[in-house]
Parts: sequence; structure tokens; C-alpha cells
Amino acid sequence: MQLHKLNTHLAAGLKQYEAEHDLLTAVRLPPYAADLNPVEALWSLVRGAMANTAFDTPDDLDRTLRRELRRIQLRPHLIDGCLTATGLTLAPPTPP
Repeated sequence: MQLHKLNTHLAAGLKQYEAEHDLLTAVRLPPYAADLNPVEALWSLVRGAMANTAFDTPDDLDRTLRRELRRIQLRPHLIDGCLTATGLTLAPPTPP
């Protein structure tokens, strides 16, 4: 089954549900939008730190990956920057 072709979000039942619930705000996003996904920017930071590295064992890769993720975790400004780059916010939009 190919999930990217599953159009349940376009189903008439969902549209009716949205119409019946004024407090609900539906935003249609493309099937995949890397520029709207802050995780992509985080993985980019990890890949950049690990570039041109040959790992001897899977454990070596695991240790390095965990170290890089911890490094990012300890620097909240990096995480904030990844979120800011998407243009998304953590606060819900104010109603019109």
C-alpha cells in the first residue's frame, strides 16, 4: 500500500467534520515538505558533524550519533533555529 497516495484527508466526511466545527483550523500541507520539517534541519546538523567519517563498528556509529544528538540537545538555540527556519511556531494561531 502506498501511503503517499492515500487521500483520506480529502474525504467528504472530513470536510463535513471541519465545516461543523468552527474551532477547528485545517491546514493542507504537501505530502512531504522538508522545508516545513524542523527535524530535517536537525539531521542536517548531525550529518554535517559526521561527514567524512568512517566508522569501524555499528557501535562506533551509534556512539557518535548519540554524542551529536546530545550536543544539539544541550544547545537549545540550535533547536530554536531549526524551528524558526521553517516559519512554524509552537503557539496556536489567534482566531480571526
